[in-house]
Amino acid sequence: MGTPAAAANYVASRELVTPRRLREFFAPKSIVMVGASDNSGWGRFIVASCQTTGFGGPLMIVHPRARTAYGLPVVPSLCDLPQPADLAFILAPVQAVESVLADMGAAGVKNAVVLASGYREVGDDGRALEDAMVSRAIANEITVLGPNCLGFLNARTRAAPYALTVPPPLIAGPVAVVLQSGALASVVLAFTRAHAIGVSVLTSVGNECMIKTVDIIDYLIEDDATKVICLFLEEIGDPAKFARVAEKASRAGKPIVALKVGSSQVGQQAALAHTGAVAGNDAVVDAALRQLNVIRVTSLEELLTTGAMLGYNRWPRGRRMGVLTASGGSCDIIADAASTESLQIPDFAPPTAAAIAQHLPPFASARNPLDVTGFGLANVSARTGTMTAIDHALDAAVDDPNLDFVLFNGVNLPDTRPPDEDMAATLEARLDWLARRMASAPIPVIPIGATCVDVSAYGREMLSQRGLTMLGGLNTGLKAVSNALRWLENRGGTRRGHPGHPGHPGHPGRPARSVSPPAVPVSGPWPEAEARQLLASSGVPVVPGEVATSADEAVAIARRVGLPAALKVCSAQITHKSDIGGVALGLNSETAVRAGYEKVRAAGEAVSGARVDGVLVTAMRSGGAELLAGVTIDPTFGPVLAVGLGGIWVEILHDTSLRVLPVDQAEVKRMLGELRGLPLLQGARGAQPANLDAIAEAIAGLAAVALSLNGALRALEVNPLWVNGDQVEALDVLIVTETEPSK
Repeated sequence: MGTPAAAANYVASRELVTPRRLREFFAPKSIVMVGASDNSGWGRFIVASCQTTGFGGPLMIVHPRARTAYGLPVVPSLCDLPQPADLAFILAPVQAVESVLADMGAAGVKNAVVLASGYREVGDDGRALEDAMVSRAIANEITVLGPNCLGFLNARTRAAPYALTVPPPLIAGPVAVVLQSGALASVVLAFTRAHAIGVSVLTSVGNECMIKTVDIIDYLIEDDATKVICLFLEEIGDPAKFARVAEKASRAGKPIVALKVGSSQVGQQAALAHTGAVAGNDAVVDAALRQLNVIRVTSLEELLTTGAMLGYNRWPRGRRMGVLTASGGSCDIIADAASTESLQIPDFAPPTAAAIAQHLPPFASARNPLDVTGFGLANVSARTGTMTAIDHALDAAVDDPNLDFVLFNGVNLPDTRPPDEDMAATLEARLDWLARRMASAPIPVIPIGATCVDVSAYGREMLSQRGLTMLGGLNTGLKAVSNALRWLENRGGTRRGHPGHPGHPGHPGRPARSVSPPAVPVSGPWPEAEARQLLASSGVPVVPGEVATSADEAVAIARRVGLPAALKVCSAQITHKSDIGGVALGLNSETAVRAGYEKVRAAGEAVSGARVDGVLVTAMRSGGAELLAGVTIDPTFGPVLAVGLGGIWVEILHDTSLRVLPVDQAEVKRMLGELRGLPLLQGARGAQPANLDAIAEAIAGLAAVALSLNGALRALEVNPLWVNGDQVEALDVLIVTETEPSK
């Protein structure tokens, strides 16, 4: 929470940001601008926004010296208002904000948007100012959005305390948008307008001094006008609460779609382990969002198109897609995109194909994906009634038992209303029929445009009147459909490994499987013998071996574990032993073991600053497959498990799966199923299939050991984890910890 003052403010502010309070906050019936004058461009934007949206409540202005502003009357103080406003938009400079909050308390105004910047975003002095401002707000029971915030829009109530341009018309609809960026709001509004996507609430959040992104999500889950929540995220400041509201949203049937920026890899402190190289910050975010069933997207277009897909359309129950177009090229593009997105295009059932064929020219084929050709477009005069060939195809396809939904590339709207009244009436009657047939169809019908071009004003009017939208562009639209299906398929499959789950170490409940906390002997890498002992004592299989301090002892250990043997220098200061010649493999005789001991020990003793504890002698393992299983600490989400191909391949192939801990055996098995290298474990090219249950059990045990180290862990890695049929053994173990500093 930053400073102690910020932490105290956070606790004290919780009653001021409940969903009930935010319902009132985001639906003000009266708005006052404090500090606005004719010289304020921000105030001018707010007035214009309220005019664009048709805000019907009082819009008032407070300024100590001005008499009028923007043609509206001005009063000198909040206490001079005829009645307390529901919301104050504070346009005063940073040094005056606290006094405005005090005046709000005296006047009974309980909600504020703070525009001013110069708070925590500028450093320690600004952070102190922000803490003091929040303390003043809490003392007066005021809920604050911002600071450094441009405000919000509520399209349903027409409230628009928003200090940038709102491109008219503002379409009310099911898509809520929450932005950790102010200026992007105008870009988002321009796109939603251009594609006839209606919004419920759109808000920027500024510095989130009181109202956090997670608080707004919590409110939107209970908002009847919102069907889908779209987020632009620069950070996830409270991962535990984010996880809880994400689970709540999934249970409530409110999909969350997130554009999380900041995908560059940041080095991990656990760079001693290979795991740190594969578990980059963005990869962890990706895994955490996937575990929470939050749809992650990579562009604003994909964010809003996915929002439109989920907000306007009935949701498919499967991946079998019927495709109706008037272009063979569109069929080809859709088929390629469907393959990429794992969407199926099955054959039409024979009765469907027969019904469609009646309305096609002789040279067209009634197959899925369907190209009705441009024949109907070129022969409008031959049409009887309002329905076109593609409409007849739709009428048949929605009853096809082979399909789960229909992708309909047949809504073609002109830029303006046709001047010929008969043509206009026919077009509008056709749209009425389409809306009725889509509503009555047994399976969803999803309209899609061939390209992501703007919908004309006439087109927006026609679509909005009928509660329709059209996904913008074949590839973007198919990606949105795939995103929606993935969300639907993952509903109810709650993943244990995230900070909001009772199994997480930061949560008062712990997982059923746990390991007693061991003593943490060092800050830094552990001697491998101690790391092996910890895993073995916790039930994780480790290759048999012992530490030798002489060549004779090495030979005796080799006799016990069996030849051939493998030798490694034992030194906590030497983590990459093979790099310095500290490893000897495949030693088939006692003579070779003796020579190997001398060579490996000498290599270790040649390393400056290294303390050599001896030489680890283990049984040699060959054949089978090698995996990596490791845990590192993400600064936001905590312990993260990485599983992938091991040995030298982990950093070359980048074939890994990640989960935020804790995980159980079933979740680890799902991780194995995500690896491109899975065929190597399933017996590719005649190899012996590996026991995936045994692998998952071992890795889940390793994850439990990592959690048992609590906050001391920095890295725990087994590389390789050797697998050969039913045999699973850790061959190389690395543990890095950091003990608590002395008080």
